[in-house]
Amino acid sequence: MNVKSKETKENSAIELVIEVSAEEFEAAVEKVYRKNRSKIAVPGFRKGHAPRKIIEGMYGSNVFYEDAIEDVYPDAYSQAVEQEGLDPVAYPQIEIVEAGKDGLTFKATVTVMPEYKIGAYKGLPVAKEAVTVTDEDVENELKPYIQRATRLVTVDREAKEGDTVLIDFEGFDNGVAFEGGKGENYPLELGSHSFIPSFEEGLVGAKAGEDKELDVTFPEDYTPELAGKPVVFKVKVHEVKEPQAPVVDDEFAKDVSEFDTLDAFKEDLGKKLKERREHAAEHAFEEAVTDALIGVLEVDLPQAMVDFRADNILREYAQRFESQGIPFQQYLQMTGQTMDAMRTEAKAAAERQIKTEMALDAVAKEEKLEISDEEVAAEYKAMAEQHKMTEEQVKAAASEDDVKEVLLRRKAVRIVEDSVSGEKPAEEAPKKKTTRKKKTEKAEEPAEEPTAE
Repeated sequence: MNVKSKETKENSAIELVIEVSAEEFEAAVEKVYRKNRSKIAVPGFRKGHAPRKIIEGMYGSNVFYEDAIEDVYPDAYSQAVEQEGLDPVAYPQIEIVEAGKDGLTFKATVTVMPEYKIGAYKGLPVAKEAVTVTDEDVENELKPYIQRATRLVTVDREAKEGDTVLIDFEGFDNGVAFEGGKGENYPLELGSHSFIPSFEEGLVGAKAGEDKELDVTFPEDYTPELAGKPVVFKVKVHEVKEPQAPVVDDEFAKDVSEFDTLDAFKEDLGKKLKERREHAAEHAFEEAVTDALIGVLEVDLPQAMVDFRADNILREYAQRFESQGIPFQQYLQMTGQTMDAMRTEAKAAAERQIKTEMALDAVAKEEKLEISDEEVAAEYKAMAEQHKMTEEQVKAAASEDDVKEVLLRRKAVRIVEDSVSGEKPAEEAPKKKTTRKKKTEKAEEPAEEPTAE
């Protein structure tokens, strides 16, 4: 392998012209011939025994070239990239220049990490939302328990909104019953708006044993057969039931929770609600900090880099579903999504991920952050406990460099979060520029490994 030329192109691309010697390419062609000769039938020869020259004479001298190129170029590309000290961040674009008796020459366009700058990352205008829980909030948390414990009780009076009526009904269009317009012993909550407009309203005031005729009109956006049509529903009311809520006291608390008193139950509801809100506020704060940090990053991301990361995101997404026995295409059909829509979302996520990593790496460099051996050891231990693996298994899956990278970014995040201003400054401060160029990912497929986060 020989790198004939190296040229810098637009969009963080390097074009390499790579040569594979005649001897190397001939060896690849011979290898392909030996692998495939048993599949080629040649008159006068037993299958698998036809000489290469005979086959090439029949099918052309380049009959084995395509497979030989596929066999030889990956290693030649990898050697060239290593020789030139390049760190690919996307799949290469390969163009065959020449293949023949003189060897193989091809162009490889390699996308590398772009240059980027970060501005003032301390004092970003981000504030964490204050979390409070009021008595009203706790009462609202209590409502679902009350609703589940509420019973419907038959009453001897006219139906009102909020009651449930047990009815038979049948719909008629110009005196003819229409399909799908009939029901028996149907429980209908008045005011639920589960039937077409004016149906439920027409039953307000009805009593058990009463027959009603309701003149209603189907909405214009209903099924084509009935859209906009005036019809008559004949309704028989069997029962009127009203909801009776339970007495909310200590006995109620015992019935619906593990607590002996209502006060203890409410205290627990408030505590859990506060924890949920604090978690949501923390997540929103982290997202806002990330948005603000990306906002002071200056970079022109190569599209090839974004596409490569998006492909990885989609592949991991598909693997998660398929590990549960759900083919990815079936998941798309079930959810009504398209691959194009998924790819658009993956590209947006990929761009955000890459920019976040760049910004945090720049902060870590600016702050001269370091990770000690003790911190790495502690992280390996935590990862082993989290994934229920031995530390040796974790170390085999996650390299020390990967762990250090995660820990550095974690430290960088804390520095940025701890320095936020909590309010937007009146004037934008001059941006302090730092430059960072660093390997963050390889184009080769990485082994699946537990995250160090």
